[in-house]
Formats: sequence, C-alpha cells, structure tokens
Amino acid sequence: METYISILRGINVGGHNKIPMTGLKDLYEELNLKNIITYIQSGNVIFKFAKVPSEQGLAKKIEKKILEKYGFDVPVIIRSLNEIENTLVTNPFLKQDGIDIEKLHVTFLSDVPQKAQLEAIKKYYHSPEKFIILGKEVYVYCPNGYGNTKISNTFFENKLKVTATTRNWKTVNKLADLAKE
Repeated sequence: METYISILRGINVGGHNKIPMTGLKDLYEELNLKNIITYIQSGNVIFKFAKVPSEQGLAKKIEKKILEKYGFDVPVIIRSLNEIENTLVTNPFLKQDGIDIEKLHVTFLSDVPQKAQLEAIKKYYHSPEKFIILGKEVYVYCPNGYGNTKISNTFFENKLKVTATTRNWKTVNKLADLAKE
C-alpha cells in the first residue's frame, strides 16, 4: 500500500461547495481507500491505496464520486508521500535570505505545464511576490500575504492551462507529518 495525499480545490470556502470532513472520509471509504485522515476543512485527505499507475486516474474517480454525492465539480490533485517530501526539500525559497516561511505557499498543478505556457508566464512579474515553477509544483512567496496576491490559483490556471490548488507551507509540512504516522 502506498500513502497518498489528495488536495481538493475550492471546498468549504466562503460557504460554497460544502463537504463535511466526515462525509468526505465516508466517500473515500466507498472508493476502497484505506487509513483515511482528513486535515482541516479545506479538503486535504491522506489515505493508503495500492500503487496506482495514474494518480490522475484516481483523482478523476474521486471527482466523479464527489459530483455524484454532492452535485458539484471539485478538482482533485493527488501526490504520493514521496512527492510531498520532495516538495518540502526542493523549495528554492528556503535557500534565499530574508524569506519569511509564514509567507510561503505551494501551488500544486494537475500536470506539468507545456513549454509554451512556461515561457509565456515568465513575462508576468508581480513584485514583491515571487514564484518558481518546478515540474508540477509552483513555489510561491507572498510577503504581503496570499489573500492579497495576484498570483493565485486562477492566475496559474489561466496562464499554464492546468488545474491548480494552493496550500500554505505550514499545511504542506503538516500533511507530510500526518502521512508518515
């Protein structure tokens, strides 16, 4: 059995797309996922499952089940525990001076963006905010807070043409810790 973390986009935000965590846990159990742990109300679920050939295929099954049960579309992005651990050690902002880790975020992408989109996004610069794209992760630094940023999920989705969802650095670390238990 492998350990995975699914990160749902846009549930329980501003009273929209409400899914109670107990309901989400039950939904995952219906899909035969094991050792399910939910973390905070924003749609972070840790679970075990046989090694999957395609995390995207499993994400689509979860999305379909949410649509059936709750009646709305929720994008789901899945990472293995190894991928999350790699995300933690790869963050290029941790090597820079003057970075406040409370202002760090990771935007998880559903796919590696195409080269044309990666080239096009380079022209967008929103100082003092910074972002670095490495594979399917975007490391985001927002010194004025993520709530005030222009480099949001929607920004990355529009520019990179992939689904995106963001978690703060503390949450990403906590998900890794919970997944290791």
